[in-house]
Amino acid sequence: MWPVYTILIIIGFILLISIRQVNEFQRGVKFRLGKYIGVRHPGWRLVVPIFESMRIVDIRVRVADVPDQETITKDNISTQINAVIYYKVKDVQKAVIEVEDYRWAVSQLAQTTMRNVVGELELDELLQEREAASKRIRDIVDTLTDPWGIYIENVELKDVVLPEDMKRVIGKQAEAERERRAVVIKSEGEVQAANNLRDAASTLTKSVGALHLRTLNTLNDLSSDQSNTVIFAVPLEVLRAFEAMADMGRKDQ
Repeated sequence: MWPVYTILIIIGFILLISIRQVNEFQRGVKFRLGKYIGVRHPGWRLVVPIFESMRIVDIRVRVADVPDQETITKDNISTQINAVIYYKVKDVQKAVIEVEDYRWAVSQLAQTTMRNVVGELELDELLQEREAASKRIRDIVDTLTDPWGIYIENVELKDVVLPEDMKRVIGKQAEAERERRAVVIKSEGEVQAANNLRDAASTLTKSVGALHLRTLNTLNDLSSDQSNTVIFAVPLEVLRAFEAMADMGRKDQ
């Protein structure tokens, strides 16, 4: 017979190798003879060798990088898009039992969904509404991964890489748009200036003597520079006044 201390050593060794530690950010999915028997929470857990096993699952938010995907937009423009997806395991039982490798499955599903969503958008929509596209990808992936016990927190499109010829076309388009805006702003300024001149002319016409004062003010501004040559046009009203005075003088004679 084996000595007592030998038996105690064997028992202690079996207990030692049977202990599993589950951390606070983990959950353990335990099986006995291949059958699921429950989820184990943080602490030291006993797993009998040969008869039992336990799969440790991290329940923290995980980050998966979706590699570059060759996609074609709705208007037949080839683009390369990559993204990052944030997700976490909300049901460890489903994550272990319902899918073989939930990490790989989430990554593949995100790639496929991203290509499908981009294919339904035109290039302008993709560039201008990137957040909306990201949210749509997130909603689709979250719905499809729900049976796996996975919750998708967020999806972010990182880069949209365009062919060089398309970059040049977009650059020319942006330049043409800036020129169009400049022409519109200049024309609007000219319209405002014309309206202001019209209002000023109307005011000068309605005010007695205002036109003469404006003329004298202009002459004063011009006289500050001796190199200017001024041709003074006498207002028609002044000439008519002289004519009226001349006529009155002839009548008096």
